[in-house]
Amino acid sequence: MSQKELPKILLDVLACPKCKGDLDYKKAQNKLICNKCRLAYRIEEGIPIMLVEKAEKIK
Repeated sequence: MSQKELPKILLDVLACPKCKGDLDYKKAQNKLICNKCRLAYRIEEGIPIMLVEKAEKIK
């Protein structure tokens, strides 16, 4: 599956749904990372999956 790069305008408005904090875009991992909550949100076919219950906990 090919990765679609998220547009900057979208990245500028997205926030962590849990803490409302900033997200780091990890293009190589195809994820958005919240360092405060230690959660990673997957991006599937160019669409961020911004559901806390679907997020991956990171160390």
